Amino acid sequence: MKALTYHGSKDVRVESVADPKIIDADDIILRVTATAICGSDLHIYRGKIPMMEHGDILGHEFMGIVEEVGPAVLRVKKGDRVVIPFTISCGQCFYCNLKLFAACETTNTGRGAIVNKKDTKAGAALFGYSHLYGGIPGGQAEFVRVPKANVGPLVIADSGLADAQVLFLSDILPTGYMAAVNAAIGKGSSVAIFGAGPVGLMAAASARLLGAERIFMVDHHQYRLDFAQQTYGVEPINFDKVDDPANVIIDRMAGRGVDSSIDAVGFEAKGSTLESALTAVKLEGSSGASVRQAIAATRRGGAVSLPGVYAGWVHGFLLGDVFEKGLSIKGGQTHAQNYMPQLLEHIAKGELHPEAIITHTLPLSEAARGYEIFEKKEEDCRKVVLTAG
Repeated sequence: MKALTYHGSKDVRVESVADPKIIDADDIILRVTATAICGSDLHIYRGKIPMMEHGDILGHEFMGIVEEVGPAVLRVKKGDRVVIPFTISCGQCFYCNLKLFAACETTNTGRGAIVNKKDTKAGAALFGYSHLYGGIPGGQAEFVRVPKANVGPLVIADSGLADAQVLFLSDILPTGYMAAVNAAIGKGSSVAIFGAGPVGLMAAASARLLGAERIFMVDHHQYRLDFAQQTYGVEPINFDKVDDPANVIIDRMAGRGVDSSIDAVGFEAKGSTLESALTAVKLEGSSGASVRQAIAATRRGGAVSLPGVYAGWVHGFLLGDVFEKGLSIKGGQTHAQNYMPQLLEHIAKGELHPEAIITHTLPLSEAARGYEIFEKKEEDCRKVVLTAG
């Protein structure tokens, strides 16, 4: 089969690789019909994620048709059209029983990304996301093996829904929704979203769904801000034009700030020269620019939600400000299985339109070009979808 493989920083190639096979009794083989390039895939593309190996198959946002089922699979059958969550969860361990599927402690043979790990077990394995997370082949391919198929796949029974409408149930839509839930957004809430990439846009859509009254969005790509303003009614702030977005937000909110902030940027946030230098020499794991702004923009007693990926230690993380303002902070990998069914219902009812963010649809054979376009923000790119077969 054909698959997109990793060979180093900014070197990804569509190559012929061996077809996947059933290994465990609860595996399925999926024929991929649509897959997407995620913003977190760009961390890999830029060489920022450790424990990647030459030939690793990328991709964790995908869907398709079930081609083969293992003998223990009861949830789906051959021919079913399904969306696959990006985390691989067993459904039976301590954390899965708490519905914390991204914390599953049985599926990841890697060490995970916790620095001060002690004797804790790693969280769930992820598709196509380094050997820190199990080295599981991803879905930017014609076929993929899906482990734990009694827990993950969501059947799309409504043939009237196009792949583009439901594909993002695999990751960015539940990620944006969980970010909004973690931010305690409700009717009349105010929220600041840092980052107008795919997750930030899904967070804005989710905030509107949950009843937010005012949504500020901070980014420096004007075309993304314009789209968010037109589509979700956000109040855009371009940080290339404004020195201190958090202070602008505070001033517009009666000198207090917003009820909550969502940091949808993460560890590659555009920071100071000092932070860039510290990161380059590995004295810092992540830029703290975005999370500092999120903390500053949030009123006392508010919440800060962190769907953006972070790793290791962060320069200038103002924990004293968190304490002084009495803020709650929640983040982490998304427990996608919790949210996929209800979000599918919202899509079917016409209450969510995640496909609106797609700007580029390319064949799998042009995946490398898709990464380049997305990484360089060429052609006003917001989201790239790849079609296979």
